[in-house]
Amino acid sequence: MGNCCSDVSGGMSAVDGTSASTATGNQNDAVDWYFKSRGIYAPFSQIELSFSATNLRDRDVFSKSDPMLVVCIKERDGAITEVFRTEVVLNSLNPKWIRKYTITYHFEVIQTLLFHVFDVDTQFHNVEVKMLKLEEQQSLGEASCALSEDPFLVISKLVESGISIPVCKTEVLKNDLNPTWKPVFLNIQQVGSKDSPLVIECFNFNSNGKHDLIGKVQKSLVDLEKLHSGREGEHLFLPTVGHDYQNKILKGRLFVEKFSENVQHTFLDYLAGGFELNFMVAIDFTASNGNPRLPDSLHYIDPSGRPNSYQKAIYEVGEILQFYDADKRFPAWGFGARPIDGPVSHCFNLNGSSNYCEVEGIRGIMMAYTSALFNVSLAGPTLFGHVINRAALIASQSLANDAKKYFVLLIITDGVVTDLQETKDALVKASDLPLSILIVGVGGADFKEMEILDADKGERLESSTGRVASRDIVQFVPFRDVQSGEISIVQAVLAELPTQFLTYMRSRDIKPST
Repeated sequence: MGNCCSDVSGGMSAVDGTSASTATGNQNDAVDWYFKSRGIYAPFSQIELSFSATNLRDRDVFSKSDPMLVVCIKERDGAITEVFRTEVVLNSLNPKWIRKYTITYHFEVIQTLLFHVFDVDTQFHNVEVKMLKLEEQQSLGEASCALSEDPFLVISKLVESGISIPVCKTEVLKNDLNPTWKPVFLNIQQVGSKDSPLVIECFNFNSNGKHDLIGKVQKSLVDLEKLHSGREGEHLFLPTVGHDYQNKILKGRLFVEKFSENVQHTFLDYLAGGFELNFMVAIDFTASNGNPRLPDSLHYIDPSGRPNSYQKAIYEVGEILQFYDADKRFPAWGFGARPIDGPVSHCFNLNGSSNYCEVEGIRGIMMAYTSALFNVSLAGPTLFGHVINRAALIASQSLANDAKKYFVLLIITDGVVTDLQETKDALVKASDLPLSILIVGVGGADFKEMEILDADKGERLESSTGRVASRDIVQFVPFRDVQSGEISIVQAVLAELPTQFLTYMRSRDIKPST
C-alpha cells in the first residue's frame, strides 16, 4: 500500500518516522587504517543531526503544508549529492522530524550541507519518501551550513602541582582548517623560564562557552624554538582515560612560523625614561543633562559640596594622571552648548577664552567647569568628532616636535553619541597618534551603542573609507557600573591605558631612554 500516515505528537508523520533512523557519511577506511596502524588518529567523530523548522509558508488551501526535509552535501567540485530525507509531517508549519541523520565529521575537511524543505502534495502521501520526485513538490525554503572548525589556541604554564594556568590566548579564526594566528607574546615572568613546560591546547570555539578540545601539545620555549629552526611540526594529541593510558596522536600538527627573543620594555621603563602622560578633558553640555540649577540635573552643583558625577570623574581620573604631567596645564573643552550670543559649539574652551584651552591643574578644570555652567546654554546634539580631532591635532603637533609625550583625553557624557560614523573616522585617524581616549558615561542612558567604540571584543573600528584602526585607543566605562562596585571609576577607566601606551610604543619601535 506504500507509506501510510499517522498522527504523531499532534502532527502527522509518515511511516519510517516513528523511530530514529540514521544515514552515515562516507569515510575513507583505508586512509584511516593507515594512520591508526602508525598510532595516528584522524580527528573525526560521528555527529547526529536532528531537524525541526518554524513558521514555514502555508502552501495548502484547506489545510497546512505537509513538509519533508532533504539533506544534500556539496562536494569539493561543486557537485550536489542528496544523502538523506526525513519523513513527511502532515498539516504542520512547525514540524519536528523524527528521522535523524548521522554524519562522520572530519576536522581536516570543510563539509557543506544543504537543507531543502518541500511541501509534499496530497496525491503523493501514499508514495514512499525515497520514491518522491522533488520536482513535483513545492519548495518551502532552503538553508546551508558548513561543518568546520573555528580554532583558537590557549597557552598555559604548568606549576608544580600539575595544574595548568592560562597565560595567553590567540584570536578565533572562523571556518579555518589551516589556521595561521597572529603572533603571541610571552615573557619570562609569565612562563617561569625557557625550560618551563607549556601546554598548548587547540580548541574549537563554541558560542555557549563550552569549547571543544581538538588536540594539545606540551613543549617548553626551548622546544618551540627548535620546532621553528627545524621547520618541523609537532603532532597534536588527545589524552585518553583508563588503565591503558596512551595519548592518541592526531594527524593535525602545530608549526612555529616565527620565533624571536627581544627585550620588552615595561610601562614603568618609559615613565622612568622621561615620557609624560598629558591629561585632557572634554565635558558634555547637552540639554539632556537637565537644568544645572535643579537638583535632578547631572550638572547640579550641590551647595553642600557633594560632587556630581562629572566632578567625580574629573577629580578621580585627573588626580592620578596629573602626577605624570610635568607642567600640569591641562587642555579642557566643552561640547554641545551655546556660548553667550553664539551658535551651538561642539568644541569650546572651558575657560571661556577664544585663544587658549589650557587651565592650571585639576582645580583649574573644576573652576572652569563650574563657571561654564553659568555662561553657556545647554543644547545638543552629542557629537564627539570635534573634540577628538582637536585632541588629535595637539598629539600630532607634539609628535612632529619629537616630544616624549603621550596624551590621554577624558570624555564625560550623559548620552549616546549622535555622530557615530564621524566619531569612528576620527578615532581611526587618531589611532596612529600617541593618544588614548577614555569615555565615562554618566546618568541612566542606554550606552550599549557606545561599546562599539571600545574594541574590547577584538573587532577594530573601521572608517567610512574602509580604513581599519591600527590599534584600540578607547576605553568606555558607564559610571553607574562602578559607582557601587568593588573597583573605583579610576581603576576601571585606566585599566587599559598601560597596554594602549605600550602597543603604540612597540609598534613604532620607540624605546625609553636609559
